[in-house]
Amino acid sequence: MPIVQSTAVAVQSRDGRRALSAERQHRREIVLFGKMLHQHGYVAAMDGNLSVRLDEERILATPTAMSKGALRPADMVIVNMDGHQIAGRRRVSSEIAMHLLIYKLRPDIRGIVHAHPPTATGFAAAGVALNQPLVCEVVMGLGSIPLAKYGTPGTPELCETLEPLIPHYDAILMSNHGAVAYAETLHHAYMKMETVEHFAQIALVTHTLGRQQPLGDKDLEKLLVARAKYRGWPSAAPLPLTLCHGGNHKADKAPHHPSR
Repeated sequence: MPIVQSTAVAVQSRDGRRALSAERQHRREIVLFGKMLHQHGYVAAMDGNLSVRLDEERILATPTAMSKGALRPADMVIVNMDGHQIAGRRRVSSEIAMHLLIYKLRPDIRGIVHAHPPTATGFAAAGVALNQPLVCEVVMGLGSIPLAKYGTPGTPELCETLEPLIPHYDAILMSNHGAVAYAETLHHAYMKMETVEHFAQIALVTHTLGRQQPLGDKDLEKLLVARAKYRGWPSAAPLPLTLCHGGNHKADKAPHHPSR
């Protein structure tokens, strides 16, 4: 075999081993974060789904009809960007279209978590977005958490309601359904989901107390500068700048977008 051809074969073999190793790691990560979702009560029964972008053509995802607390690495399925299953002995979830839409609209995203955390889902069922700037860390990490209109799960309706929001936010509440969060890794996507539920619990306390004290425009502008400097908070989401009228805070419909 010529030296050049032999070298090319060796490189392909090495790249193939790396890809398989990365896939095995992603399978273990999905198992881990599926268990964490279940342990925290963010999913019940067979709810929720997780996925990872393996490469430009393949998505590794949780199968349908399985508890996220009882997954094994071998249970995952692989689909192409058209949603056709190309590997796995179990069936792919009917909600895979939502994941594919996010990956298509956001090339920076490599991990997605969809769950039904109780407090955040309560806000979604009440038709209330988590878009008030009440906690600086949440503003830094997620900017704002909008509420998408209701769309039947597993149908094109759901994607239609999410599509206008996906390019601008990293976590979205889905009316009468749950929440979805996504990031450059599955780990960060899971942490964003934790942040959504934690913020929902804080917001619920303010509703119980009957009073909210949102951050003002100047404070939000300072957070925008801080977020641009601190790369530990990667986010595409705009800061929810407020308009203050007589002491009342209203969400700005045209917030600033940070540079990515």
